Amino acid sequence: MEIEILGEEVSLFPQKVMFWKKHGILLVADLHLGKVNHFRRSGIPVPARANDHNLEMLVDVVTLTHPSRVIFLGDLFHSHYNPEWEVFGELVKHFSAISFELVIGNHDIMSDLQYARKGIILHEQLIIGPFIFTHHPLEDIPSNAYNIAGHIHPGVHLRGKGKQAMTLPCFYFGLRQGLLPAFGTFTGLARIAPKKNDKVFVVADNKIMAV
Repeated sequence: MEIEILGEEVSLFPQKVMFWKKHGILLVADLHLGKVNHFRRSGIPVPARANDHNLEMLVDVVTLTHPSRVIFLGDLFHSHYNPEWEVFGELVKHFSAISFELVIGNHDIMSDLQYARKGIILHEQLIIGPFIFTHHPLEDIPSNAYNIAGHIHPGVHLRGKGKQAMTLPCFYFGLRQGLLPAFGTFTGLARIAPKKNDKVFVVADNKIMAV
């Protein structure tokens, strides 16, 4: 789905990413790679397949969009180092012509050395054009800028004509700030309460729908 923010055209994909074609930038929030391994090492029986699915989706969307830069909006890796980081490193190596960059999130706690080993460029925040890319949503946003963040894992609660109801991941765009859904499949959702004139785009059945 194509939308416009401060005069800039961006594309929303059902893989829960945003693509800024003008600059060849693919934005991905909250992958939480390694989270499955983290829980399994703690004795929690989580299916290992979730890790593979996340990486397969990332390969698919990179292949589809052909970005020059992939910018992760925080929480790329869930916890301390585990072997999943090496698997991710092979993906980065395969797409060697692409710049992989990370706006550091609260779960990105590995040493800078680990990111340097894989060629990941680190940022506290990143300003490109009218956009300020962060992990945590900003409280104070310059009047001429728009903040795009992760961290929240936004979801919206929908009700059908009967008693059926569900909470689905969504892209949320307010007047000055947008929230991207969590890319990782092994993540929760935080229900948002949209205000008047806010724009919400739900991800469901491999489609994006305005609600």
